[in-house]
Amino acid sequence: MTAFVFFAVLFAALLHASWNAIVKFGDDKFQGMVLLSIAHGIIGLVMIAIFPVPAKESWPLLAGSVVFHLIYKSFLTVAYMRGDLSRVYPIARGTAPMIVLVVSLMILSDVVTGSQIGGILLVGLGIILMARGVFTQGEERALIPYALLAAVGTAGYSLFDGLGARAAGTASGYIGWLFFLDAFLFTAGGLAIKGRAVLPKSSRVWMLGMIAGACSVGAYWIAVWAMTIAPIAVVTALREVSVLFAVLIGVVFFKDKADAGKIVAALVIVAGVIAIRL
Repeated sequence: MTAFVFFAVLFAALLHASWNAIVKFGDDKFQGMVLLSIAHGIIGLVMIAIFPVPAKESWPLLAGSVVFHLIYKSFLTVAYMRGDLSRVYPIARGTAPMIVLVVSLMILSDVVTGSQIGGILLVGLGIILMARGVFTQGEERALIPYALLAAVGTAGYSLFDGLGARAAGTASGYIGWLFFLDAFLFTAGGLAIKGRAVLPKSSRVWMLGMIAGACSVGAYWIAVWAMTIAPIAVVTALREVSVLFAVLIGVVFFKDKADAGKIVAALVIVAGVIAIRL
């Protein structure tokens, strides 16, 4: 992995943590996800108009990805209703690199070096350590199954999208269709569940939703592009460094607790990132 790709994925991680912070701290988490999806759909339509249509071989993978994206967003929304950003986000993201690594080593042709495997495991360990307060500080444990199901969604769409973008011949065209289809289904579902009440009346809320959506598209666009030229497992692990950024955002801006455990976990994540880059 070149230095340019490495730092591009880290930037994508920062963007990803930013949109999660916006959605988490809105008044209505479900409404936040619907607004995010509307932004995805708008940006996806623009990308469809600009970039080539993906090759037909990629469409089954695209369909699988849409399903896993819906799983991810649905369970992440429920988890955010039950826990703070610096706990939900690590659990939701922390196990995904492990799943992707196992699948990559078993069935993919990607070459992953020993130091990269060690780095991926350290990143995953650090992320899981970041969530230990759920077990040790009496926080709401009902978030755990929802966060873990969101992690399954993350692992699933990462694998499908890495392979799909490679088969598509155009990562940008693939991403455009992915975001449009995912947005159409999730927004339609939101309207079916809550009707027009799910749409905010405040222009400020609309603006925040559009900003979150733009950050989300930018983050994943970079990640999928990186998966076409670097091992999927490595890109997935680096992308989950967003957990570190999310915790920093939670502590600095939203007064989440900053204890010694989080500091140790952060150092483990940083060590993993260094090992991946070696």
